[in-house]
Amino acid sequence: MSGLLRGVMAGRGRSVFLAVFLMVQTLAVVFFVGDVLLDVMQNDLGPHLYFEVLVSLALAMSVGLGAVALRQTLEELAAQDQALASARGALGDVIAAQFTAWGLTPAERDVAFLALKGLDVAEIAELRGRASGTVRAQLTRIYAKAGVSGRAQFAAWFVEDLLGEGLEPPREG
Repeated sequence: MSGLLRGVMAGRGRSVFLAVFLMVQTLAVVFFVGDVLLDVMQNDLGPHLYFEVLVSLALAMSVGLGAVALRQTLEELAAQDQALASARGALGDVIAAQFTAWGLTPAERDVAFLALKGLDVAEIAELRGRASGTVRAQLTRIYAKAGVSGRAQFAAWFVEDLLGEGLEPPREG
């Protein structure tokens, strides 16, 4: 399968692709069934008619299978969206609980959350309407309360928590 087709078949693109493919197949079924009916009405009962009936049945079955595949894909996407929303909420709960455990003030919580989102000192200061020096001082207090030396360790603390046991060390031999 080509890279483009593989990309289309992933996620939401896959459901759109299946829906369009299903519509084209449905149009083909309508065309062939109409052609079969026209041949029957004209009393053209030869091998050509039997072939068209066979093709019509095969297309109708593929439309049914395509509809089932589309429904399953949409259900999988809905389940993945729900799982992602739950994970986001769970991460937010973990972060809030840890901020409480570290005893961060409301202002420190805001700054810490913005730092976790990847904003730099100037961006945090602008968003909060504070001086950059104030934000730096708050970050220093946050890192001290968290027992880390800087932004990278601060973010890594949450990533490590999410990964749980982490990666296994390579085996010797």
